[in-house]
Amino acid sequence: MRRRLTFLGAAGTVTGSRYLLELEGRRILVDCGLFQGYKQLRLRNWSALPFDPASIEAVVLTHAHIDHSGYLPLLVKRGFTGPIFCSTATLELCRILLPDSGHLQEEEAKFANRRGFSKHKPALPLYTRADAEACLERLKPVEVGRGFEPAPGVKVELRPAGHILGATFARLEHQGLSITFTGDLGRATDPVMKPPAIPGPTDFLVTESTYGDRKHPPLDPQTELGHWLAGACARGGVTVIPAFAVGRTQALMLHIARLKERRALPDVPVYLDSPMAIDATALYQRFNSEHRLTEEECRRMCQAAQLINTPEQSKALDQRGGPMIILSASGMATGGRVVHHLAAFAGDARNLILLSGFQAAGTRGAALAAGAGSIHIHGQEVAVKAQVGQLAASSAHADADELLAWMRNLPAAPRQTFVTHGEPHASDALRYRIDHELGWNVMVPEHQEGVDLDQFAAKTVEPSGIS
Repeated sequence: MRRRLTFLGAAGTVTGSRYLLELEGRRILVDCGLFQGYKQLRLRNWSALPFDPASIEAVVLTHAHIDHSGYLPLLVKRGFTGPIFCSTATLELCRILLPDSGHLQEEEAKFANRRGFSKHKPALPLYTRADAEACLERLKPVEVGRGFEPAPGVKVELRPAGHILGATFARLEHQGLSITFTGDLGRATDPVMKPPAIPGPTDFLVTESTYGDRKHPPLDPQTELGHWLAGACARGGVTVIPAFAVGRTQALMLHIARLKERRALPDVPVYLDSPMAIDATALYQRFNSEHRLTEEECRRMCQAAQLINTPEQSKALDQRGGPMIILSASGMATGGRVVHHLAAFAGDARNLILLSGFQAAGTRGAALAAGAGSIHIHGQEVAVKAQVGQLAASSAHADADELLAWMRNLPAAPRQTFVTHGEPHASDALRYRIDHELGWNVMVPEHQEGVDLDQFAAKTVEPSGIS
């Protein structure tokens, strides 16, 4: 029997993380995310899987972000009956994010049917809230740093990856062969999360490359945010911040609270308009051992914004004038309440649309970042006259230098490194640096490419060597 790794997502793109491990008859999936961005990528979510979901014994989930977890409801709906192993914080976040994902897809399908702008008659959701809630029954929490067996003969250990609450990297071992999946690695200098743990020895490494072609600028994220917000407030504008509900939203609220305390920002109203971000923020108080904040700092962060819970309250915001600040999911403006706020406020030059993180190609956020004069919202073109800014210092992803620094902690070079979860130019740039600076065997796999792990011979180059 063979030991094989197949890249079923996050190959040639930064979304849809999904890796199939076949270990002498055992089949394990590492992550199971949704594709986002370009239409041809989103259409993959609707395609038949290249394997029988019932044949998968277990899923190992690195963290809760939808591009890593968002396909799980469909996997279960299509026949998967095994356990989904993850950290406790990841489980709690999935309880929030996955039902919300199903609800948003139901709402978008209903909206499309009412407005008649979908080519499908009727438009259907990819999955429903009920599908997502059924999937949650399969999630099994495990202790981070303590090994477990998702299938007989397969050992797994999850270790902290920074990035967001509960985020981990996963090391799997089978009969002396080991493979480590980074998931999404955080930063040593993140203002909220603790740095990623040091990795152990591994025969194979599957690394993300979201920022594999760049280095984060040496800016203070709080100062950078204050600059953008103060300008919009001074002209009486409304600031709309599309923010990832888990991680980015909480960091932004912390910075806003500190800016107001320093009087570097006027005491303008701040609204958090995302039910799942509201629920996720509360978890930071529950899992206080996973982040840097004191109880007092966590309390101030949670109180930095007025909470918008109902659709009626959200709609009322669109009738208000500035200055005010609205934080609302999603971070790449692909759906949710933020889309309605963009439609309401993008046409006024006094306003500010502030992008707070990475914008995958093909998303509204990417179009805004590229200077689009209009964006497509609910079947209509909405003119963009508002100022558009993008925070450069607020990423929760390790940049290229930080990824390489983390890799240098490995006690020996892997037999092979696979660069995934990045746009093609980012993945190839990181591949080049791993090759030339570390001297490792490295490749960028194609979508649905499979590799025989036993074909790779052991490599003895030390990771600290620089050519």
